[in-house]
Amino acid sequence: MSKSNGFYRTMYAIFAGAVRFFYNIRVEGSENEPAEGGFLICSNHISNADVVIVAASFRRQVRFLAKAELFKIPLLKQLITALGAFPVDRGRADVGAVKKTIELLSEGECVGMYPQGHRQPGIDPRETRIKNGAAMMIYRASVPALPVLIQTKGMRIKPFRRTIVRIGKPVTPGELGMNEGTSAEYARASARLFEMVCDMYDPAAAALPAAAGVLNVTVQDAIPVNSDEGDANE
Repeated sequence: MSKSNGFYRTMYAIFAGAVRFFYNIRVEGSENEPAEGGFLICSNHISNADVVIVAASFRRQVRFLAKAELFKIPLLKQLITALGAFPVDRGRADVGAVKKTIELLSEGECVGMYPQGHRQPGIDPRETRIKNGAAMMIYRASVPALPVLIQTKGMRIKPFRRTIVRIGKPVTPGELGMNEGTSAEYARASARLFEMVCDMYDPAAAALPAAAGVLNVTVQDAIPVNSDEGDANE
């Protein structure tokens, strides 16, 4: 786990196995995890446990954006900061969090995020809304994205119910069709990236009602990509 702090390594050694046991995690595609260099994990989001499930499924330390309110709670702030989390204000376009993410990625860190923006338990991921931030961040940091799917019966995480974490192959900004860094490119690339997540989804195993269409992913702007305020390269 390159670039991991000592506290994280200790916590990982103690708790990763327990998390994998408690959530009955089976990881598929571990060989796709890059051994070095920055990359952005783009995963669907179905529960509060997703952060620890994803972290326990990767060998390297995964840095996560956490809602800013958690950093106002004494002791919890120190704990999640030591674990590598950093705050994001979900109520607005948090340019500072975007810049921090790009900085970490450029420095070779692994960062995890959820393009859906909030938890969507019990919902087919193919019927969802996503933000365009993931595509913009990998383009500006010049790093690949790693599509990741969390799947379980009914798409609701429960202790000891089988949870599958599927790790897809890394995909570069160029492979997602981003060459000029325009908002149109970000929207198309974001949709394609989340389609890669959905491509790993097994409807039969999820046991949900059939989706109305094969894919119905709607992309929304995550930040003002064409404004000076949204320029994360400043």
